[in-house]
Amino acid sequence: MASEPVLKREMVYEGRVVNLYIETVQLPNGKTARREVVRHGGAVAMVPLHEDGRVTLVRQYRLPAGRDLLEIPAGTLEPGEDPLDCAVRELQEEVGLYPGKLTPLGGIFLAPGYSSEYIHLYLATDLRPSSLTGDDDEFLEVVTMPLDDVLRMIDDGQIADAKTITTLLLVARRLAQGA
Repeated sequence: MASEPVLKREMVYEGRVVNLYIETVQLPNGKTARREVVRHGGAVAMVPLHEDGRVTLVRQYRLPAGRDLLEIPAGTLEPGEDPLDCAVRELQEEVGLYPGKLTPLGGIFLAPGYSSEYIHLYLATDLRPSSLTGDDDEFLEVVTMPLDDVLRMIDDGQIADAKTITTLLLVARRLAQGA
């Protein structure tokens, strides 16, 4: 596949979490095009799986979605932070759990048509209570329920968050394969 070399980059907005650029690129046919690109430092998301088959999720209001969403714990990487360290920190901040084991499940680009955000996905097991102070602007309800119930909620549309659906289905497949 051909790449699109960036000829010009103009920052339109610099934020705490994202930066927005207008980038002029060279197309494979020699023409140029403008791309609106959200640059993001990356994130982590994890499924905390308890020994009894329950998973811990968070419910929170998401302004862009205009409603509460049920999601797996997740968070943004600090500059230079290792994704594993971020996953351990976020799990403690959001749901008060420390993972004895984090199994990498790969990762996903959130919306590669306009965003650079890449989310590292993990299965968190061997859980024990351990809390860290969370972000001042996050108001989360911690919800723990059987994985089978959560999978049914995906099937009937009650869970609509892409990272949550992807990671839960990866975990369910791994469990079905006995891994």
